[in-house]
Amino acid sequence: MRRLWKTIATAVSVGLLATAAHANMLRWAGQRDIFSLDPYSYGSTSNLAFLNHIYEGLVRYTPEFEVVPALATEWQLIDNKIWRFKLRQGVKFHNGAEFTADDVIASLKRVSDPTSPLRGNIPLYVGSKKIDDYTVEIEVSSPSALFLNDMTNIFMFDAQWLVDNNSEKPTDVGAKVEGYATYNTNGTGPFKLESRVPDSKTVLVVNDGWWDEKKHNLTRIEFTPIGSPATRVAALLSGEVDLVDSAPIQDLPRLEAAPGIKVDKRSDLRTVSIAFNRREKLEDGRKNPFNDLRVRQAFDHAIDRELINKKVMRGLAHPAGTLVAPEIPGYSAELDKPSAYDPELSRKLLADAGQSDLAFTYLCMNDESVNEEDVCAGIVNMLTRAGFKPNVDIGPRAAQAPKRSSGKSDVYMIGWANEPTLDAYSILVQVLSTRSGAAGVANYGGWSYPELDKMVDQAAKEPDREKRLAIETAALKLAKDELIMIPLHQQPMAWAMSERVEQVVIRADNKPRHWLTRLGE
Repeated sequence: MRRLWKTIATAVSVGLLATAAHANMLRWAGQRDIFSLDPYSYGSTSNLAFLNHIYEGLVRYTPEFEVVPALATEWQLIDNKIWRFKLRQGVKFHNGAEFTADDVIASLKRVSDPTSPLRGNIPLYVGSKKIDDYTVEIEVSSPSALFLNDMTNIFMFDAQWLVDNNSEKPTDVGAKVEGYATYNTNGTGPFKLESRVPDSKTVLVVNDGWWDEKKHNLTRIEFTPIGSPATRVAALLSGEVDLVDSAPIQDLPRLEAAPGIKVDKRSDLRTVSIAFNRREKLEDGRKNPFNDLRVRQAFDHAIDRELINKKVMRGLAHPAGTLVAPEIPGYSAELDKPSAYDPELSRKLLADAGQSDLAFTYLCMNDESVNEEDVCAGIVNMLTRAGFKPNVDIGPRAAQAPKRSSGKSDVYMIGWANEPTLDAYSILVQVLSTRSGAAGVANYGGWSYPELDKMVDQAAKEPDREKRLAIETAALKLAKDELIMIPLHQQPMAWAMSERVEQVVIRADNKPRHWLTRLGE
């Protein structure tokens, strides 16, 4: 009996110690899992935002979107073509290795590799060289300060770790190319990876050796993807999780009325749009009807954006007439006027193009943008009334993204927040430009507009901010006139949390920054 009581007492003691150790654990739920632990493997804002807790760049944004030092302490532009960075000394990777110039060179070589899905995030990058252990020079094709914005999302790897694990080459989620970095990490950031079970749970623990001043009070983060909106809400209301970063908008009134629950909502920077396959032939071998502007115009006039906002978005979205949000430099209110909903005009345009009853495959996802499944269903009904015959192909992002990126869809949805650049140049160079090198990496439709390419090149080389923005706006007008993509709306965003979450920073980029999160005592 004495031994039994001793065993029970020991178990209780261990349990109390475990509870105390995890007292400041943030239980965080998201709509979808991260795709890879390799930040270069996929140009996903949510993936990079998660990995920003593990990895860091030479520079970073403040919550007010000001570029400030991170792993570099200072920088200067030399002869309008070289950025010289002085590196922070004393920084350690999670495995204890020291951060030096060799790591910067290896990281830039890896991210700019022709096979890197993230190479489009630094379109101005030309090359780099080591000056000494704590000085690096990076050559650029333009003196634009936007290069610093781009570098906020270029995370630094340990060069020797890459060599030791045969990971000098980037992986690629879209092409299903995996490697050691897909499932393992070694960054310099405020949290370290403890464990990961894809589609189940990823656990981070605090990096006590972080170089920066600690402003959070977390010891541990448990991230759980919960695809079902109802299940996410139930988990928060039952106390199973502390924070949901993608609270379903249809449940916001219920959450706002629930005791002990706080809700923070606003508009996102992300513009959700529809894009077309613009290759010579569709996947089924037909001559591509979407290369006829009249067909794209018919598609545009078939969509009732106001109805989608009212019925699907609960009035919380901003119906869009242009491809960037009002907060993004290069935006024009004059362009932000959606085309009139006119299904009869759509029918006439289709008839004029000889494409009445046009059948096509419409690729959608059920876990990418807000209420995308319902948005797609609504648009399918509208297109059917306007004389199209859409066949919807819907599924999770993990299955649909490779089809989208490889051009195996006739029409598809895409969201673009213009991160990390936070400027219209982002969508212009990465999405709207002809695919070539670092340009057009997210041009999944295969279109090409030489006049737009010329404008994008001019914008990259223009040092005067106002002149550059005028060029970008003109390029966005060309994209609107040609209906390269059809903007739908800037989607709403909402985070919901228990009162236990004392402080969390929420901005229009919808990125978690849990190195600033504090839990109540």
